[in-house]
Amino acid sequence: MSAPRDFPRPGRKATAQQRSSMLRVDQAGEFGAARIYAGQLAVMGDRHPDSRVIAGMQAQEERHRRIFDAMIVDRGVRPTALRPIWNVAGFALGAVTAAIGPRAAMACTAAIETEIDRHYGEQLESLGADDPELTATIADFQAEELEHRDIAIAHGAEQAIAYPLLSGAIRLGCRAAIALSKRI
Repeated sequence: MSAPRDFPRPGRKATAQQRSSMLRVDQAGEFGAARIYAGQLAVMGDRHPDSRVIAGMQAQEERHRRIFDAMIVDRGVRPTALRPIWNVAGFALGAVTAAIGPRAAMACTAAIETEIDRHYGEQLESLGADDPELTATIADFQAEELEHRDIAIAHGAEQAIAYPLLSGAIRLGCRAAIALSKRI
């Protein structure tokens, strides 16, 4: 007998426990994304040409987090216990990539948003029409995350030093954070 999956297979309804897991990881992810942008802005300051763009993406991530915060409260979902780690890790990732340079900061955004697009797509497939509020929220946020990825690419993400390595490492870290936040 195989271990139970975190999310249902396509065509099967997501259980209440699985939807709770989705909310927990999504709220943690939006919090972490805002912290990444905070770290980037702390290094780049408000005078860098990309700072306004980064601040705009950060504001959207904060809005996403507030909406997921409210959904967690309304649905009685336990948030992740890893928030203090994501607070420090997100800020550090943002600060380090910005210290490497603006293109590395954008490469970080492109990598994270590519992984989040995949993650949200899996959730939408699992949810189907069973939870219209959560489905609509995730679909809306997925579209904004794709805009962030496209903005990052337009601002030179793919020209960052060692882009394939940097992107791959960040995407791997993102997948690990998702897996941990589902349960902890």
